[in-house]
Amino acid sequence: MKFFVVVFLSLFPLWAQAVEVGEQVAPWTLLDQFDVAYTLDNQAKILLVARSMDAAKRVDTALQGRPQGYLEARHVVFVADIQRMPRLVAKLFAVPAMQAYNYRVMLDRDARIVPRYPAPVDKVLWLQLDNGKLVARHEYSSACELRQALEQVKP
Repeated sequence: MKFFVVVFLSLFPLWAQAVEVGEQVAPWTLLDQFDVAYTLDNQAKILLVARSMDAAKRVDTALQGRPQGYLEARHVVFVADIQRMPRLVAKLFAVPAMQAYNYRVMLDRDARIVPRYPAPVDKVLWLQLDNGKLVARHEYSSACELRQALEQVKP
């Protein structure tokens, strides 16, 4: 019984800070795969959130063949949750592999940001922003659907 109380109390702050449609998204700062800081601001129109490696692979597949700067031109920010990945694996293999991508990946190494945006682990979460306010949210389970949605966004 104590275990369930502890789990509930430890997860309660995550539920309390989950952003809902119509609310302002709190700014945050994360490092990308090159250890360059990025701060979410009102210029961002779309926030893509991958909570798992499978979801991140869907984003990568959707972006195959797209030119460098494709996401930036559309004011899209991509955040990947890598907190479950062992630090040594991330440092030696995963992050260096991400440096070959032609787009930026904001890395949530300590699960400080991604828990604010609850969604199924296996889907890519799309948060539509307007001047920092969450106006819509979608979930994509296929790279094809995500690619089609990204193509609808005007640069």
